[in-house]
Amino acid sequence: MRHRISSSSQVLRLFSRFLCALPLLATMAAGAQAEVKGDAAAGEALVIACGACHGQDGATPIDPTYPVLAGQNEKYLFNQLKMIQSNERQILLMTGQLNGRSEQDLANMAAYYASLPGKGRQSELTDDEVARAANIYRGGLAAKGVAACSACHAPNGKGNAFAGFPAISGQTPAYIVKQLTEYREGIRQTDEGFGQMMRGVAEGLTDGEIRILAGYLEGLN
Repeated sequence: MRHRISSSSQVLRLFSRFLCALPLLATMAAGAQAEVKGDAAAGEALVIACGACHGQDGATPIDPTYPVLAGQNEKYLFNQLKMIQSNERQILLMTGQLNGRSEQDLANMAAYYASLPGKGRQSELTDDEVARAANIYRGGLAAKGVAACSACHAPNGKGNAFAGFPAISGQTPAYIVKQLTEYREGIRQTDEGFGQMMRGVAEGLTDGEIRILAGYLEGLN
């Protein structure tokens, strides 16, 4: 289903979410060579303790609000690990877990989890809810200035590895609900380098819309 946009102002609202991030995206290619390259084999030994919460396969977290790490793109994982280590992204249960890890260690951990296969999941939404969520995911909500999720996270939910946009398909609904809600409330601010893009999108979503999006993503494999 295609959404009709009734005015030029609505078009501008949608595109403004992405235009603000263009300066950063334009410099990614130039800075790519300077990034630390991860070694998945070396990372395996570094994540043994992580399995206690995220599952030994990285795909079966013991709590549904914990993220699935298996198959996540390496750049996103590396950036998040650095933010958690510096306390820029504050996660109480992760406090101190990355102390003493070098940047190379973090890159190796990210590479290891990126190399693991994800686990297919099945959505528990009704057919009507799936259709509604798919429309939001693919087409956004023009009337509220909510851009399509697929623009950054890809139609299949696998994200954009080069840009560092995360894969979100196959995540547990509880995790997605928690993150979108925290972006909406301004609690999570890790999109600062992307022009607060996620906060801008989430602020236009109701609890109900967040819930069906989360359920839709769970089954998007």
